[in-house]
Amino acid sequence: MPTDPQSALITIQAGLAQLSTLIVSYSFSAIGAVILLIVGYFVAGVAERSISAGLGHIHGFDATLRHFFSKIVRYAILILVTIMVLGQFGVQTASIIAAIGAIGLAIGLALQGTLQNIAAGIMLLALRPFRIGEYVEVGSIAGTIEEIGLFATKLRSVDGVYVLAPNSTLWNQPVRNFSRNGVRRTDVTLSIGSWNDIDRAQKTLLAIAGTEKRIRREPAPIAFVAGLGDSVSLTLRYWTSAGDYFPTQIDMTKRAKQAFDSEGISIPLPPPEVPAPEARKQ
Repeated sequence: MPTDPQSALITIQAGLAQLSTLIVSYSFSAIGAVILLIVGYFVAGVAERSISAGLGHIHGFDATLRHFFSKIVRYAILILVTIMVLGQFGVQTASIIAAIGAIGLAIGLALQGTLQNIAAGIMLLALRPFRIGEYVEVGSIAGTIEEIGLFATKLRSVDGVYVLAPNSTLWNQPVRNFSRNGVRRTDVTLSIGSWNDIDRAQKTLLAIAGTEKRIRREPAPIAFVAGLGDSVSLTLRYWTSAGDYFPTQIDMTKRAKQAFDSEGISIPLPPPEVPAPEARKQ
């Protein structure tokens, strides 16, 4: 059947008109999408800086936590802008939001342990049971805090070993912070022979404590009998700053032994080792 040239021309003109309408319509959508992206990116940056600056004015608010919250606000705005841009092109945003929710739920279930560490990290940074430089003991983990992150905390043990502890482990157990209060009590215990003058030994311990500048005068150091038996256990109890705990304990133990030697206060020797019956027969 021959094609009518006039009908073909009309069809082509109608198609071109429809195409031009679509081009104009999508041009405006594209321009609006570009404007939305630019404005959204700018607003996200301003919101991030504003949140970071606002939280920075809160005394004691952790820098890591401030960075975390400001980034969450930034990415939330960018996701919202992306959904609005897709809506400009006729995409059903409700289905996109539902898909994002499903993806988020799946990721949450897959990374349940990781999310627990993040939640614990936020609580540790907010409540601050320990800070960088403090010595803590949490269950079987002990050491000086070097870094507190959102996922894990870095510590250095007393023998220099690097320790990386998950935040959920540190949050779910009691924390013993040896540095927080600033002072610590120390007990130095020595045994002397029961034949020695106990009062004299106590005065000797208090005398060496009185000459040690690192020992606090309040509460005052005390010396007391800690145990009786074949020998007498004497304890010197005093308080120092947390940083002086170990060096003072080492020095006072040595000085107490030297003072007892100079005063003629004898420390009982361990009993001689009795050989086994088999060794005596040989």
